[in-house]
Amino acid sequence: MALFEIKNLTFTYPEAEKPALEDISFSIEPGEFVVICGKSGCGKSTLLRHFKTVLTPYGKREGQILFEGEPLENVSMRTQAGQIGYVLQNPDNQLVTDKVWHELAFGVENMGFDQQTIRLRVAEMASFFGIQNWFHKNVEELSGGQKQLLNLASVMAMQPKVLVLDEPTSQLDPIAASDFLATIRKINLDLGITVLIIEHRLEEVFPMADKVLVLEDGKKSFFDAPQMVGKALADNDLFLAMPTSVQVYNATGQEGTCPLTVCEGRNWLEDHYHYEQLQVPQREKPKKADIVVEAKELWFRYDKEGKDVVKDLSMQVRRGELYCILGGNGTGKSTTLSLLSGIRKPYRGKITLGGKDIRKIGDRELYNHFLGVLPQNPQTLFVGNTVKEDLEEMLTDCSWEEKKRRRAVMDQVIDDTEIRHLLHMHPYDLSGGEQQRAALAKVLLLEPQILLLDEPTKGMDGFYKYKLAGIFKKLTERGITIVMVSHDIEFCASYGDTCAMFFDGGIVTACGAREFFTGNCFYTTVANRMARNIFPGAVTVKDVIEACRRNKRQA
Repeated sequence: MALFEIKNLTFTYPEAEKPALEDISFSIEPGEFVVICGKSGCGKSTLLRHFKTVLTPYGKREGQILFEGEPLENVSMRTQAGQIGYVLQNPDNQLVTDKVWHELAFGVENMGFDQQTIRLRVAEMASFFGIQNWFHKNVEELSGGQKQLLNLASVMAMQPKVLVLDEPTSQLDPIAASDFLATIRKINLDLGITVLIIEHRLEEVFPMADKVLVLEDGKKSFFDAPQMVGKALADNDLFLAMPTSVQVYNATGQEGTCPLTVCEGRNWLEDHYHYEQLQVPQREKPKKADIVVEAKELWFRYDKEGKDVVKDLSMQVRRGELYCILGGNGTGKSTTLSLLSGIRKPYRGKITLGGKDIRKIGDRELYNHFLGVLPQNPQTLFVGNTVKEDLEEMLTDCSWEEKKRRRAVMDQVIDDTEIRHLLHMHPYDLSGGEQQRAALAKVLLLEPQILLLDEPTKGMDGFYKYKLAGIFKKLTERGITIVMVSHDIEFCASYGDTCAMFFDGGIVTACGAREFFTGNCFYTTVANRMARNIFPGAVTVKDVIEACRRNKRQA
């Protein structure tokens, strides 16, 4: 018997012109690992929320969802709470207590288990997930990776039959994300727990899948093994989200068996191509441009008696540069952006923007056509009941002539960010990727000279990232400077001018993107890890594909 069976599911939000989900049917067997992928706004999160009655969105639903052969709405809330574990995209939205140990016990307590059972399950989960060292900590002290691991452990304490995860790694650095996904796979293999997961970063999760479900505009496009889905999407916009090995395989003729992992991709390259030392030119950097963002010996701590979060930080960013800051969770990257934006003040050091001391720039001057800030949580920018209201809020206090000019700018920004079809919706009803685009549109309406962006590609599909890179290129060509904090290594490698490694409160190195990524083992692209033995110097998927087309091993 199938664990979940979806029969002709159609769902429409109130006042929506078309269904968010349309005639979707598929089944999930016990112990399967199923990955759901698709563009932002295609209905992935809406579909996932139907797997637990308490999370089902409000609207009109047709079709059936069966859990172990019984309609889900007939399954008791207690059974659903215990057997269907759900991990949200934002770890902070799921944490409900103040202490780690209490969070682990919270779900089991609410299910009415006796104290001895609760203590046993908490101890087991803390041991399995390696939580002993921070078992007595306050939840607010944890890093993003630790919070998400705690959420998973808390769900697992209830011993579910299925884990439902909605982009659980979107806010994690690459190493923390890799560790988290490895834990999910171990749970699936060792305990036989069924996994249903939404992910935009498919490099690691795609090879783990037994089945991949692809959604397009609320409809099921494919539901098959990952190798078959990878081949089927070769001419689809979604192909840009596929793992590097799949993209290289399809772009070079699909010879042999489609590789899914880095190891398989490396072996496939060595079987089909000769060694070649690539001489790939470094992207031209705006070396002679003025320095518009400069930090000198910054020190910052949140509490007077607390430890320093930013330590002796110095950096320079030139006009028209895309400057990417990478590093682990909790190293001080987002705090640095808050210092550069004037939201927080360093207790030592100096910041200059456009050659002027930030302390001498008033708020009106700072945020009027000069500085634009996209925070890590885009919801903090939304104040209206619809996306349109939110954007028009940026036109208040403008003269008639200025409003006329800025409405033309708004039309262009709406088209660039592809949110015209979202204008009537409440910002909180959008998917994570759509919220990012709406928030970015609001920031771009300020027409800033300096953009400070915290995880701008979070929740975005591979297809739209390509378009976002085009927007960034247009901005930098006009002399606009962009400083972005990101965990998206592939994006930074493909489009960044300078990449900086942030560690322990400061920048340990900053150099051109190609130089940065060819020298690293872990903080580098999948393309570089896959091809470094046969095409040293290759950093992006494009580099590897072009090298393959030049260098074919003769049979």
